Amino acid sequence: MSTRTETPTARPAIDGVRGARILIVESRYYAEIADALLAGAEREIAKNGALAERVVVPGAFEIPGAIALAADRYDGFVALGCVVRGETTHYDYVCGESARGLMDLAVRKKLAIGYGIVTVDTMEQARARAFTDRGDKGGDAAHACLAMVALGRRWRNA
Repeated sequence: MSTRTETPTARPAIDGVRGARILIVESRYYAEIADALLAGAEREIAKNGALAERVVVPGAFEIPGAIALAADRYDGFVALGCVVRGETTHYDYVCGESARGLMDLAVRKKLAIGYGIVTVDTMEQARARAFTDRGDKGGDAAHACLAMVALGRRWRNA
């Protein structure tokens, strides 16, 4: 199990997303990790001139359902959460089904979704991926969402 320190990726500004309404759907099951993911996502959204709202759900499993309920109200979505492997197969179900649910929504409903659910073996791995001075996966997820919003706007306006 690696606990290497990750470095945040450099992300260029995204044209065509100013004023976009982004819903951050956040699981706060691990508050320390959620705070870090949220900070990165909010910073990236603001940097690109988009607007963020946030809703909290009980766990990663509920994130796709919340996005489905809000699908027609926002330009894009950022899914944030953390799942840490335990002693049972629960981890596999939560990780697999939340990822599948988000991909199904993205493809079937043509939604711009940034995937920021970190799936790890240890809390140290979660910190390495979530903290803004390390992996900044919240920022990465927001950037992915905004890139897809820009792509959707480009093709709708073509």
